[in-house]
Amino acid sequence: MTNKLVIIVGSVREGRSGPVLASWVAEQARAHGGFDVTVVDLAEIDLPLALPDAHPKLAADDYPRPAGMAPLTAAIDGADAFIVVTPEYNHSYPASLKAAIDWHFTQWAAKPVAFVSYGGTAGGRHAALHLENVFIELHAVPIRDGLSFPYYRRTWQDGRPLDPETPQFTKTMLDQLTWWATALRTAREATPYPA
Repeated sequence: MTNKLVIIVGSVREGRSGPVLASWVAEQARAHGGFDVTVVDLAEIDLPLALPDAHPKLAADDYPRPAGMAPLTAAIDGADAFIVVTPEYNHSYPASLKAAIDWHFTQWAAKPVAFVSYGGTAGGRHAALHLENVFIELHAVPIRDGLSFPYYRRTWQDGRPLDPETPQFTKTMLDQLTWWATALRTAREATPYPA
């Protein structure tokens, strides 16, 4: 059974590294065999910071999102699992990622999310930890084993990580994501999630 995996590139900053990491992670996920993979780059999405007065949980399908956000909304709604690729900015995640999250609500519920973070000394772990709290609030299920890349520009070359153990860590993350995606999809199909 194949799960629909959406990989979200969280940074929209000029010169960002997110697309490189997302491309490699997508390659690993496709080779894993448990996923139908879609990569969504937030730099290609209309993401205003000003939100409508209505709450996305209460408005549901009537929530007034910009037309340019439709591909993102459709991807999130149809996904069985997520991988969020995020840098760390000032000990947290980028505003673009928070905007994408906040424009949605029920679409995240009862779905697993894994994190691939990158940055300086901490490798983006502060960003991932903050995101775990946000996704728990949205009734998503954060996966314990994500990937973290300290000093990304020194530890990757030609679009690939230099550490030979990274593919095994990635497989562990994908195995856990597959397990949770399958279990939660089965549960959602049996009984609507009471969000």
